[in-house]
Amino acid sequence: MSNPDVSSLAEDRLSGVFSLDALLPADAQEWQQRAREFARTRIAPVIEEDFENQYFRRELVEEFGAAGFLGMHISGYGCAGASATAYGAVCLELEAVDSGWRTFVSVQGSLAMSAIAKFGSEPQKERWLPEMAAGRVIGCFALTEPTGGSDPAAMTTTARRDGDGWVISGTKRWIGLATLADIAIVWANTDEGIRGFIVPTDSDGFEATAITGKLAMRASIQCDVSLDEVRVGDDALLPGVTGLRGPFSCLNEARYGIVWGVMGAARSCLEVAIARSQDRSVFGAPIGSFQLTQAKLADMLLEYEKGVLLALHLGAQKDAGTLTHAQISVGKLNNVREAIAIAGAARSVLGGDGITSEFPVMRHMANLEAVRTYEGTDEIHALILGRELTGFAAFS
Repeated sequence: MSNPDVSSLAEDRLSGVFSLDALLPADAQEWQQRAREFARTRIAPVIEEDFENQYFRRELVEEFGAAGFLGMHISGYGCAGASATAYGAVCLELEAVDSGWRTFVSVQGSLAMSAIAKFGSEPQKERWLPEMAAGRVIGCFALTEPTGGSDPAAMTTTARRDGDGWVISGTKRWIGLATLADIAIVWANTDEGIRGFIVPTDSDGFEATAITGKLAMRASIQCDVSLDEVRVGDDALLPGVTGLRGPFSCLNEARYGIVWGVMGAARSCLEVAIARSQDRSVFGAPIGSFQLTQAKLADMLLEYEKGVLLALHLGAQKDAGTLTHAQISVGKLNNVREAIAIAGAARSVLGGDGITSEFPVMRHMANLEAVRTYEGTDEIHALILGRELTGFAAFS
């Protein structure tokens, strides 16, 4: 923003009405402050340039590892073993700067590392998790396919036994980090059902191509992946799960992080709108002195506060071991939808300047539209809740 002092004042005013910090347990506060400092000093100064240039700063990955953010909810194997609430607070602070970096933490920790931690053998955990936690190894999660984004049961990627190993063939799409990844968690149909495999990305027949032309998530990488008769040993198989329960369990870890993260993007937009309402004048007065502007800000605050309180509630349930899949859907559906609405209202407060890169609002709006689609669209989460309420699965 053009006036850091006004921006700081806006942050203070927002905290004066509703402060997340005071509601967090002590450990989560420590993680939150660490993430806030990291995001504001290492990511914020370059994010607009990186978004414009479609550049992912690979050089920051090991810094994320040194800060303890990668797989931080996993215990042992070099991971921090932090609470779910602490992990959520970190997601919020990272996404307050850009959704792409929270997505990176989700792909690495909630998807790839969680798959190994939940379903891997002890040798697999010991080999990969410490290196991934340190950021020395990057993982990706190859589930989504070009014709079955919301229908993973229609998966066409196959893995067949061949001697003492497996041969994997198929295509995947929208796979985060795949061109940078050292390993891919690949989900494939087998004679036994859907299984997961740890596939080194330098394997013959594995090819990842970055998707171009994106108008969102431009500071991160999403890819098409082709697997053409990729051969892996039997030690690549994740032994702990068969069927869609495996990938869905990991997806729910990522969805939980989204519940928190998008409220960071919403907070950023709200702070910008508050600041702009104070330092821009029309008709001889600051726009924040007009009733319509104040009504917009009040509505934005209400939805932000409710979203954060929902995230806190789900975090407490997850820490207690009582969080259900349906409750995660409530959080993902509500918080993404309301974060998009908050960003839109903030853009209107900023007027024409709101579409420029001087302010982060349009970048957040574009990113949030991508977040709305991945890890389950609005429609899928609505149907999950409809099934819980009626007992009928409308999407089967």
